Amino acid sequence: PSALRIAATTAAVSDLVPALEHLATALGRKSNEFADVVKAGRTHLMDAVPVTLGQEFGGYVRQVELGASRVRAAADATSELPLGGTAAGTGLNAAPGFARKVIERVAGVTGIPFREAVDHFEAQSAQDAVVELSGALKVVAVSLTKICNDLRWMSSGPRTGLGEIHLPDLQPGSSIMPGKVNPVVPEATLMACAQVIGNDVAITTAGAAGNFELNVMLPVMAKNVLESIGLLAATSRLLADRCIDGITAEVDHARALAEGSPSIVTPLNRYIGYEAAAAVVKQAVKERRTIREVVIDQGHVAEGRLTEKQLDEALDVLAMTRPEPGA
Repeated sequence: PSALRIAATTAAVSDLVPALEHLATALGRKSNEFADVVKAGRTHLMDAVPVTLGQEFGGYVRQVELGASRVRAAADATSELPLGGTAAGTGLNAAPGFARKVIERVAGVTGIPFREAVDHFEAQSAQDAVVELSGALKVVAVSLTKICNDLRWMSSGPRTGLGEIHLPDLQPGSSIMPGKVNPVVPEATLMACAQVIGNDVAITTAGAAGNFELNVMLPVMAKNVLESIGLLAATSRLLADRCIDGITAEVDHARALAEGSPSIVTPLNRYIGYEAAAAVVKQAVKERRTIREVVIDQGHVAEGRLTEKQLDEALDVLAMTRPEPGA
């Protein structure tokens, strides 16, 4: 039990957390770079009010930062060692001071503040701390899955997809379709994340299988938690270095999609009301016309509900991403 916790805690703190911080930094650079790149927001995979690409990447930064924080917190739990409890948790046959001296030595070598278990019966018969750590790893996997799926959607194309960003070209994507390039790094990350989520299921099952004074499923828990940490650490750095750093934005195309979205009618609610705005959207979609054209055509400007200047200000898609307080 102690070897498992020492290995998992050390790998989490020394390998995974720095890798997640590296990824968050890479995403943060792109968040700043794309701060003014306006694009269509999407909810339910349908057009929504505009956002900036920088805002989306800022959300990814926060996801990864929170993931690192969760891993640190869970690693604090696994740094409590059952060493010294011997066979059943009573400490029978353990030399006086043995656990304290060994734990101090391990802490000195690793630089991690390992400590003796408060209750040896809990620490030896249950492996809840390892299950907690695996749960934190699963959350990281879920976050990376969301991020990578967004990247795949935004880079889809080049002609029939969204095409809002371009991912680095790393390898030919098809043995039959010349010139095809696939999002291989996000896809590799997705597969790693699927494995981590599966590993968590096994760890959860194993953690529930402790009977009386010992959990006999420590080997599968050790194998899976260490594999999960290794996969997440490796793919986080790969994603940062071979994908995120090389992403470019298709600025004009992304803005055109945002301006063509019927959801930009939303700021007009205050001038013409929700029902009239909905009628504008229906006509614009049906006739494939812009929101501005239909608002004028329906007479809202001529009848004085708003001026043409107010209409243009309301339909400024970049301004929609930074509304004034109370607006």
